[in-house]
Amino acid sequence: MGFAILVFAGALLLMLPFATVSGESTTFLGALFTSTSATCVTGLVVYDTGTHWTAFGKAVILLLIQIGGLGFVTIVSLFFLMIKRDVGLRQRMMIMQSTGALEMGGIMPYIKRIAKGTFLCEGIGALLLSTRFIPRLGLVKGILYSVFHAVSAFCNAGFDLNGEFNSFVDYKNDAVVNITLVALIVIGGLGFLVWSDLLKNKLRFKKYRLHTKIVLVSSLILIFGGAFLFFILEKNASLNGLSLYEKILASVFQSVTMRTAGFNTVDLGNLSNGGSLCCVLLMFVGGSPGSTAGGMKTTTVSILVLAAIASARRKKDVTVYGRRLEQNDVLTATAVGTLYIMMAFFAVVVISAIEPFSMKEILFEVASAENTVGVTMNLTRSFGVFSQILLMALMFIGRIGGLTLALLFLEEADAPPVLSPVEKILVG
Repeated sequence: MGFAILVFAGALLLMLPFATVSGESTTFLGALFTSTSATCVTGLVVYDTGTHWTAFGKAVILLLIQIGGLGFVTIVSLFFLMIKRDVGLRQRMMIMQSTGALEMGGIMPYIKRIAKGTFLCEGIGALLLSTRFIPRLGLVKGILYSVFHAVSAFCNAGFDLNGEFNSFVDYKNDAVVNITLVALIVIGGLGFLVWSDLLKNKLRFKKYRLHTKIVLVSSLILIFGGAFLFFILEKNASLNGLSLYEKILASVFQSVTMRTAGFNTVDLGNLSNGGSLCCVLLMFVGGSPGSTAGGMKTTTVSILVLAAIASARRKKDVTVYGRRLEQNDVLTATAVGTLYIMMAFFAVVVISAIEPFSMKEILFEVASAENTVGVTMNLTRSFGVFSQILLMALMFIGRIGGLTLALLFLEEADAPPVLSPVEKILVG
């Protein structure tokens, strides 16, 4: 409800005449799409952010990104802290679930640390980016651009002000911009619980929580494995014409941003079939739970892989790093994975039936929306009204989580007093 209200409030503000450079009111659908994309930290746009919106419009988008990235519940909690209002048990439980905390004790100091860590990272990122933007754009504009892109990167939103729908293609050989954005995206996508664990235990890997170990290992595999695959598949396609240094830098950047951030430094319209499929797979994995990122999440995919390995080895339990996973976690991961795949399949079928684009392009767009990534092959603004509405629904579901939405409509089943008889079926 909080996200829905925020989306509509943002749309109304963006419809104001002084929110656009032309001075004309943006259509409700266009404003709603932009507000949904910003609140759900996606980055898909129907108007060029840098040239369509005034300073007011850009400020509204930035505010929506910040609230959407931290989470509605986190922002409300910070407001309660500011006015020194007591937070009840029910609210603390909601905060715990929203931020990915595993314990209710000390939840409010935890919220403070999240806020401080967020603004510190965004501030450092803006400072580093300003070394590139200020010489190019001037003092005031350079600072504003630096702050906007630092917040957008940390919140994994993918909105940029560079114009012409080019994202950061003009900065493909700039190591400072690339590395700063990558660092902000990765830190924002690790999750608040992982931050806390890293600050507490420093580099002592054995003392990390199991959640932190899985997130760190899976993230490293995805970053470097994805970069290697992208380099191999795209060296003669979207990376063609670049130097070896630029190809490596672009491969790492795309590997990171494809998982949820939405920026790009190469022309995605030139992606090969293999490269686009690799990007779609990275999109579905996404970031980590309790973070600013979307997707099925690294832990979900890790559990599915570990469960498949355990099943192939005829093991009843799923174990990793000397710990056994709860059966409920395995079932939840299976449910989340199934929901995401089913929603994507449905959307691709529907849009394919009404839009004159290839399956590769539509799948890329759907995966980008559902997993709140924001990369595009420049199709978003060419889609019809119904397709854009469907993309908005996917962005919204992707931000709050498919399982969360399902729980709104499904009542929790009581355990039956008598177990049903068992009967075997063929599997696989």
